[in-house]
Amino acid sequence: MTTRVIVTRPERDARRWVAELRDGGFDALALPLIDIGPAPDRQAVVRAWQGLDGCIAAMFVSGNAAQQFLAARPVDVPAPLAQPGPTRAWATGPGTRQALLDGGVPVSLIDAPADDAPQFDSEALWALVSQKAQPGSRVLIVRGGDAASSSDGKGAGRDWFASRLAACGCTADFVVAYARRAPQLDPAQLALARAAASDGSVWLFSSSEAIANLAQAMPGQDWQRARAVATHPRIAQAARDAGFAVVRESRPALADVVASIESVA
Repeated sequence: MTTRVIVTRPERDARRWVAELRDGGFDALALPLIDIGPAPDRQAVVRAWQGLDGCIAAMFVSGNAAQQFLAARPVDVPAPLAQPGPTRAWATGPGTRQALLDGGVPVSLIDAPADDAPQFDSEALWALVSQKAQPGSRVLIVRGGDAASSSDGKGAGRDWFASRLAACGCTADFVVAYARRAPQLDPAQLALARAAASDGSVWLFSSSEAIANLAQAMPGQDWQRARAVATHPRIAQAARDAGFAVVRESRPALADVVASIESVA
């Protein structure tokens, strides 16, 4: 029997993962649990571009951050990330690196954890770039925000990377390049989610926020028969806290995700 996989990434990412998992023989379906919208303050993004040449790097927390920031470059602002120069692009993993490449950033300007790194996150990136963080330098942190986030990015997600920069005497600037929102699930999506709570489907989670949005959309749902694969220990713990009975941790690379799905199917 073909294993059904529920892909919960935002729509753009979910399409790619669904295609790849179907090629691998799974019955993959997209159920995006995070909506991606435009930056809440377009002028803040413009100002970030205008000041980018004074930064040693722009650190992108996700592929969506990279894609949205690059797409929002003002036409009258040079593209320091598209040509050799002092500003580098720091990526937390392969998906973010690919978004930078798709946006025209040369591979020679990108620093990212190796494909065989144990984990793809801020900690893995910091191990790679920490020696480049010299006192007095500036780094732009590009990320998403939600309704509770300010337009300069403060309050959006963890500030672990920024705290490491501060400890080295660096200045961390922030900008929100896109807005994350909880989706409004339609009746068909809700029916799919209810069935997947107990029919042997495997949920694929790449964000703790997606798990929170699922719980908000389906209050009181029993997840004690549900199974999940999570691409980071923090996300796996969020799934367990939500009540998922079986949760496997996996590196975000496709081969590792496939192996983890097969281990719980």
